[in-house]
Amino acid sequence: MGSVLRVVVLSLAAASAIGAAGSRAGSAGPSLAVRGAAGWVTWWRWDAAPIRCDGRAPLASRVSWRPGAAGVEWGELQLRGASEAWRTRVVLVRLDPSQVELSLVTAFTRSESWTVADADSGASLALDAGQFRHSMPWGWVVRQGREMLAPEYAPLAGAVVVDPSGAVRVVPPDSVAAEHRRGTAREAFQSYPMLLQDGVVPAPLREAGRGVDLGHRDARLALGTLADGRVVIALTRFDALGPSLGRVPFGLTSAEMAAVMGALGCRWALLLDGGISGQLSVREANGSVRSWPGTRSVPLGLVGRLKR
Repeated sequence: MGSVLRVVVLSLAAASAIGAAGSRAGSAGPSLAVRGAAGWVTWWRWDAAPIRCDGRAPLASRVSWRPGAAGVEWGELQLRGASEAWRTRVVLVRLDPSQVELSLVTAFTRSESWTVADADSGASLALDAGQFRHSMPWGWVVRQGREMLAPEYAPLAGAVVVDPSGAVRVVPPDSVAAEHRRGTAREAFQSYPMLLQDGVVPAPLREAGRGVDLGHRDARLALGTLADGRVVIALTRFDALGPSLGRVPFGLTSAEMAAVMGALGCRWALLLDGGISGQLSVREANGSVRSWPGTRSVPLGLVGRLKR
């Protein structure tokens, strides 16, 4: 393990040097490029980042979507960013809630923890849900219509809500209390920060000094919704040293993750717990499972299964 860690540290140092050199070469600030057949194409720059997504979804058209279980498709993108994000892979899942039922795995109620490897054979996909405080989820948790934990308030803390029909919504922070009072959620959990609110990047992700560390980089996991009701899940992996070290928590900033979700066509999006917690699995059309594990187990998971 010591030799592996030394390789990682040296790689990070090299990546940081590359990013720093790029920053000195121009004053535009960080940018993101996507790898295509003809090479790298820059599609986002910090100094010209839009406040509102225009619906063009330039990244969605670059994904070679592969069929998963019914109602699920998945794919990958390679991005080039600054510093340790100079090689970042984004694993993507797109699902149709009219075919796939999302439900929570509340391991914390049994004083247990969970990973995507624990998902049963009927799961079409699995991921960690929400943000975590020690061995507990942070904020509101509803499972099968029963409230497990009450909502909490933070300026950028939204919620993912599955209604009785199975439709999935990302609820903004100022509407969580009203959603709670309504009492109709079948499944719900809170997380933070909001990445997109009706297509708009929140001001704290655009302006320094408003409670978000705009320079912090990490492995990321996000959930968003498209205008047609489909759900997009995106997990980033460090892509400089091969799949075996993909779970190393180097990656994008929150603002860059907001840009990714907007460029995939999302109108609403919320960051989930990434870092060493971030994990995702998806069942392919042939029944085999592709998995991108995290480093630690978590108290709350989200699983999708074919509706009956």
